[in-house]
Amino acid sequence: MRIFLAYMGVVIIWSTTPLAIKWSSVDVSYVFGVTARMCIGAACLFLLMLLARQPLRLHRKALQTYLAVALQLYLSMLITYWGAQHIPSGWVSVIFGLSPFMTAFLAAAFLKERSLGLAKLISYLMGVAGLLVMFNSALEIDELAIQGMLAMLMATFLYAVSSVWVKQIRAELPALTQIGGGMLIALPAYLITWYWLDGAALPEAMSPQTQLAILYLGMIATPIGFSLFYYLLIYLPATSVAMITLITPVFSLVLGYFVNQEPLTLKIAVGSGLIVLALAIHAFTDRRQSQA
Repeated sequence: MRIFLAYMGVVIIWSTTPLAIKWSSVDVSYVFGVTARMCIGAACLFLLMLLARQPLRLHRKALQTYLAVALQLYLSMLITYWGAQHIPSGWVSVIFGLSPFMTAFLAAAFLKERSLGLAKLISYLMGVAGLLVMFNSALEIDELAIQGMLAMLMATFLYAVSSVWVKQIRAELPALTQIGGGMLIALPAYLITWYWLDGAALPEAMSPQTQLAILYLGMIATPIGFSLFYYLLIYLPATSVAMITLITPVFSLVLGYFVNQEPLTLKIAVGSGLIVLALAIHAFTDRRQSQA
C-alpha cells in the first residue's frame, strides 16, 4: 500500500511540475528559478532528515550514490529548465515519457533486468509511437522549440542514466539520505552556475504566480517528489519507476490546456491513447512475470 501511495504521489507531483517550471521562469531567468527552487528544497530536505533522524552516510557506495543523484538533480534539471522556456509545459512531460525506452536498454545492459521481453518491447515501442505522434505536432513551433525539445531529450537521457546508476550501486540508503546527499553536491553547482550566468543578480520584482511556482517546486516537488521517487527506486525495477513518465504526459497536457491555454489537438489525443495502451500491456506483462 505504501508503494502504491508513493507511486500515485510521484504521478501527481510530476504531472504538475512542468507547468510550475514554466511559471517559475516567467519574469525571472531560468537559472534563478531553478537555483531558488533548489535552495528552498535543500532547506526542506535537511529539515526532514533531522526530523526523521537520518544522517548522511559517508562510505564509498553512499558517495557514489550521491554523485548519481546529483547528475539528475543538477545537470538533468538545469537542462530541463532551459528547454522548458521554449516549449509548452505539457511537452516537458511528453518528452520525458521517452525515459522508459532509454531506461529499458540501460537496465538490460547494466542491471540484467528482464525489461526487454517481446511484450514489454512492444509496449515501449507503442509508447514511443504515441509520443512521436504528439511530438510531431510540436514541430510546427519555431526553431527555438526544436532546440528546446533536443535539450529535453538530453535531460531525459541523463535522468535514465541516473536512475540506472543508483540501482547499479545498490547502496541500500534511505530515500531521504540519497536525495540529501545528492543535494549537497547539486546545490553548490547551482550557486556557481547562477553566479557565472547571472552574476548572482537578484530579480527586482516577481509576480505572485512566479513566487508560488518557486515555492511549490521548492517545498513540495523537490523534497517530497524526489524522496518518493528514490523510495520507489529502492523497491521497484528501474523500468517500472520510469513508467511513471508515460502516465504524467496525459495529465500534464490536460492541465496545460485548461490552466495555461496550451494546445491539445487530435494528434495529442491519438498519442495519448497509444500511451495508455502501452501502459496496459506493460502492466499485464509485469503481472504475468510476477506470477511465473
